[in-house]
Amino acid sequence: MDRRRFLRAAGLTGAGVAGLGVLGSGVASASEDGLLGGILGGSSDDEGAVSDAAVLNFALNLEYLEAEFYLRAVTGNGLADSQIDGAGKLGGVTGGYAVKFETKIGRQYAEEIAQDEKAHVDFLRTALGDAKVARPEINLQDAFTAAAQAAGVIGPNETFDPFKDETSFLLGAFIFEDVGVTAYKGAAPLVANKTFLEAAAGILAVEAYHAGLVRTLLLQGGAADTVGKISDARDSLDGPDDLDQGIVDRNGNANIVPTDENSIAFSRTPGQVLNIAYLNPASVTSGGFFPAGVNGEVATSDAND
Repeated sequence: MDRRRFLRAAGLTGAGVAGLGVLGSGVASASEDGLLGGILGGSSDDEGAVSDAAVLNFALNLEYLEAEFYLRAVTGNGLADSQIDGAGKLGGVTGGYAVKFETKIGRQYAEEIAQDEKAHVDFLRTALGDAKVARPEINLQDAFTAAAQAAGVIGPNETFDPFKDETSFLLGAFIFEDVGVTAYKGAAPLVANKTFLEAAAGILAVEAYHAGLVRTLLLQGGAADTVGKISDARDSLDGPDDLDQGIVDRNGNANIVPTDENSIAFSRTPGQVLNIAYLNPASVTSGGFFPAGVNGEVATSDAND
């Protein structure tokens, strides 16, 4: 899919931000009150490298998004007020309501994932202490429709609602979980402290379990064609490399675990992750699921247009 066509189809324009590199930003320092203490305040030895605290806050923005999506799908409500405050501008959440799950197992899986994502938010906020960022503005309504239209999943005058039924919910979850896995793996080389690295690896493992579960249910439900379109759309946003993979290979065989030729999961840079979250292949600071951008130092997508 041509990236410019995606941008036009999604109705997104967003001015590029020149001279602001994702990894060349300032450093956010964690407070002494954080679970991991002052160790997160230090940056790596490379000049201009982002600090562990900045990486942790970048992850927290993504966990806010996932937690709000899953919690609203299973309970009709999102995070509590005590779980969303912090540095930066606190934003509201548009869209989301309880899904009427058709299967018992589908509901049980969704409930388990929702609790995992809420726990991730609590863990990262505790780890950061006073340095934690607030939940940014999140759009769970228009962003899904824009993405689905641009991917060719629905027509230009149609809407996509991930909360209307179980299959739609799984398709929405597919977008988040696959990206979450690549985000944590891509951030690993940026982490200096081994304690934080171990914790991030643990969260990555959980996100990978979630992704494999969602991909399996979608394959079982016969959604391979739709998933393939979403995968192609993500690939159109994050650069020229063909990284993303659907749930079947070129021969139509199951492809539950997307890997390279060495069976290693691939990575995305923070900027590439934001390309997908902002639904924009350009270098911008807001859009898509985060209409006002994310909070923290790592907030700019890569320039891939």
